[in-house]
Amino acid sequence: MIRLFPHPMLSLSQFQIKTQHHFISPAFSLTLSLPGNYLLAGRNGSGKSLLLAALANNGTPMAGVRECKVSIAQVSIEMQQQLIAEEKQKDSADILDVIATPTKVSELLEQGANNVERPSKDTHYTEHPVYQELINVLRIAHLLDAEFLSLSTGETRKVLIVLAWLSGASLILLDEPFEGLDAKAKQDFSKFLSSQQQASLIITANKLDDIPDDFNANLLVMKDLSVAWQSDQTLTTEEIRYQLGTWFALESEDIMLPAPLSEHQHSVPETLIKLNAGRVSYGDRVIFEGVDFQLDKQEHWQISGQNGSGKTCLLQMFTGDNPHCYTNDLTMFGIQRGSGESIWDIKKHIGIMSNALHLQYKVNTSLENVILSGFYDSIGLYSKPSNTEREKAAQWLAVLGLSKYADSPFQSLSFGDQRLALIARAMVKHPALLILDEPCNGLDEFNRVKTLKLIEKIVAQGQSTVLYVTHSQRETIAGIQHHLTMEDYHPA
Repeated sequence: MIRLFPHPMLSLSQFQIKTQHHFISPAFSLTLSLPGNYLLAGRNGSGKSLLLAALANNGTPMAGVRECKVSIAQVSIEMQQQLIAEEKQKDSADILDVIATPTKVSELLEQGANNVERPSKDTHYTEHPVYQELINVLRIAHLLDAEFLSLSTGETRKVLIVLAWLSGASLILLDEPFEGLDAKAKQDFSKFLSSQQQASLIITANKLDDIPDDFNANLLVMKDLSVAWQSDQTLTTEEIRYQLGTWFALESEDIMLPAPLSEHQHSVPETLIKLNAGRVSYGDRVIFEGVDFQLDKQEHWQISGQNGSGKTCLLQMFTGDNPHCYTNDLTMFGIQRGSGESIWDIKKHIGIMSNALHLQYKVNTSLENVILSGFYDSIGLYSKPSNTEREKAAQWLAVLGLSKYADSPFQSLSFGDQRLALIARAMVKHPALLILDEPCNGLDEFNRVKTLKLIEKIVAQGQSTVLYVTHSQRETIAGIQHHLTMEDYHPA
């Protein structure tokens, strides 16, 4: 029988448990409103199983508070191992001169159902509303008379799934529920999960194939043993897969960025930027002064500073978009500014992603064309790209996990994925210098982490030197070791 509560919820407040392996979990804080389904996504080791164990109180509480107003059943490898261990313990009863009788699957299901309060004990567990459906979906009718300990790993997982629903729980936690299931069973069980109405579900996923079809749910994303992001509303399967496509792609440890096109490579000197005693003022107002800055190949820099400290002004000097580039002793790619040089001789070495560019990129064009426009430094695509350029654009879309959206309008993407696409646009020609001006501005935590992950991959690959600009000194990227703080050059 499903137990009902006036205000169903499950809440953790700095709650920690010690698992059966004596591992103490992180302190989780999370409130789930029920009824409702949740998809808990993250790579292996991100903390999904630990969070499920804490939600189920499957361990020894160590700290914090857990408030639970729902009945819970859990399907996981740990629960599977526990059930097998319990049956093996029964099987060892012969040391007491008792002949052990192996438990059949049907007996195990009956035992599990008998532990649940039902309206009438005359009602057999096989009359449970979803019993026969699950037996058919999971294809285990032929196993009901088999000894439980004789089953394969996948078969014992199927039995545990049936037990979860027979328990009458109003919340079922499913840790990688498709693990061990054959293709047909997975397809049918996916449909069951989307249609069943007995319980709210929390399902873990570490790849897109783990997401049931037609499954509407709130999305929680795990990273580094904590919840990195949570949707503020229920999402459709398509929306969930869209959000996670980029996340899973960028979280992959073996991701490789596309190689450059040889025709777009330019030879540059070892020193890319040299600024001596840089100074910018407007009338009597001095923005910064005394900036000595040298950027060499593969010496990645982070420039930080509060609003008005001169970060953007300094960048615009480097890109030739501020007239102070001519009033300062500034050398770009071996070219002294103000020597009659062409600005395009400098800009051809630079890729840039900024808030200003994002605001300007309002043309009605496809995502693929946005990536391709990076070869021509244009907003929109007005030249016919080569087949090789199209291949490179396709490779970048694959890296971003956005291949299926290649023909979608750029404006139809989420704000975060537009940012990622514009970074790829800046990188597609593998510029000697990649300037990223506040790329995380306006992003929620989920999209911020995605963006930082892509930048880390670019830094690690080492084909472009990165100049990363942010207002936050605490925002760091692995591989960037040099730091310029603009407040240090503001006049007293």
